[in-house]
Amino acid sequence: MLSLSVALVAPSSRALGAVAPEPAAPLAVSGTVTTPEATEVAPAPTTASFFPEAPPEAPPPLPHKKGLVLETRLGGLAFLGKFGEVAPPAPWMTSQLGYEFFKWLMVYGYGEVGFTGTSNEQAESSAIYFPVYGFGGGARFTLEVTDRVALFIQGNGGAMSAIVPRDSLTFLGFHSAESLGIAVGGRLGVEWHQIDHHLALGLGVGVRDAFNFKIQSGESDLPLMLDASAAIRYTF
Repeated sequence: MLSLSVALVAPSSRALGAVAPEPAAPLAVSGTVTTPEATEVAPAPTTASFFPEAPPEAPPPLPHKKGLVLETRLGGLAFLGKFGEVAPPAPWMTSQLGYEFFKWLMVYGYGEVGFTGTSNEQAESSAIYFPVYGFGGGARFTLEVTDRVALFIQGNGGAMSAIVPRDSLTFLGFHSAESLGIAVGGRLGVEWHQIDHHLALGLGVGVRDAFNFKIQSGESDLPLMLDASAAIRYTF
């Protein structure tokens, strides 16, 4: 009986005193120890944006556009011959509409108007004031210095006249100025093309010979007119 009791108690003692087995050593793969703690978890994929992505920004257009051109100039008109002894410089405006077949060639038509008087010759009380107008056409040649800056030269021909009551300029020696007469000349200038390729700004000076503004008294006279102006142009 005693031996049977010992035999029954001994296994129970071994069960109570048993120690849990040690964890297995980590596996070595290619010399690197990999453990559960060292394993990186790939980030979860992000959801697509609700709004579409903006397309890449397009480069700005070239600053010089050719085509149908409307240009307006505002400045002054001075009379260099004998007519300048009668009339002071006039505020002056001209507009021209042309077509630029190439970036270096434009053909155009123009109209112009200025306002002056006879105050250089007559007293203020007796002086008369009147508009001077003209129209015609010409061609412009352009040389691009950079993408934005260009130089131009143009030649034009047309007609000019002063609008006055009949014979108002006759006793001053300029009867022919009261009717249309031939005027030919040219202009030099510079243009600054804007980022908006429809627009350009410019400066220019011009000279013309207005034959009917020559004095008729037989004196030596060269009826030149000089203009200086700033311009804005729009290309359609």
